Amino acid sequence: MADYTLPKRLTLEIVTPDRALVRETVDEVQVPAAEGYMGILPGHTPLLATLQVGQLMYRTGQQQTLLHVAFGFVEILPDRVTVLAQVAERAEDIDVARAEAAKKRAEERIAKPVSEMDFERARIAMMKSLIRLQVVSRVRTRV
Repeated sequence: MADYTLPKRLTLEIVTPDRALVRETVDEVQVPAAEGYMGILPGHTPLLATLQVGQLMYRTGQQQTLLHVAFGFVEILPDRVTVLAQVAERAEDIDVARAEAAKKRAEERIAKPVSEMDFERARIAMMKSLIRLQVVSRVRTRV
């Protein structure tokens, strides 16, 4: 009988339609899945989940990295996490002024709805801008 040992680390890959953003060996990953935030450690049961708008965190030792992600899929294997996201941004790539402007526009649309307004689209725009601002804020407070 073969002796199965759990992997000690995870290979994390984060890919968007535009580029491969991350390929690193990490200790832990947290993703915003449709069912809520999921923590992933080496040896996790294989799983495919839908990615939602939120913060993705990965950790190597004591070093944590936060990204803004939105929509797509995450494939989890015992030794690998692959994130296929429509949007993924590192904190340093987020344009704070643009995120603030998008938040303001979304707030205005939600506050004064018109009959032809797509409320769900406005809600998603609001969520994306808020998460972008949270990622930047959390990274800056740790520096």
